[in-house]
Amino acid sequence: MRIMILHGPHPNLLGTREPEIYGSQTLEEVNQKLEKLATDLGVELRIAQSNVEGELVNLIQEAQKDCAGIVFNPAAYTHTSVALRDAISAVNLPTVEIHLSVPAAREDFRQVNLISDVVVGRVEGFGASSYEFGLRALTDYICAIP
Repeated sequence: MRIMILHGPHPNLLGTREPEIYGSQTLEEVNQKLEKLATDLGVELRIAQSNVEGELVNLIQEAQKDCAGIVFNPAAYTHTSVALRDAISAVNLPTVEIHLSVPAAREDFRQVNLISDVVVGRVEGFGASSYEFGLRALTDYICAIP
């Protein structure tokens, strides 16, 4: 089974961008932990990151070809992107939305979530561990589908 790990805008700055909110781990360190967990779970990962909305749409569409599901951190696009929402809906792959922080506990503009109604679940607020929890949950979810 292959799972796509999709990082939206700004995780490439992890470790240096607002560490009091996003933690001190780098994206490379996050991905290394995910690869180790994937081995333990017996799944393969395809990992990608983009700051560009259209590239993220393309990656979601490409996942339909060979992935069983997506763990996705839409980051700031959570609040603005109908295109990403529609891409997730269109590919019909189980998707877990993750956030390192808790968007609802932050600025007013982060109260809008255009993604949540097309995902099977959300994990937020656990820093980089949110990705690991999301991967475990998605793997369990997919394995439970009859």
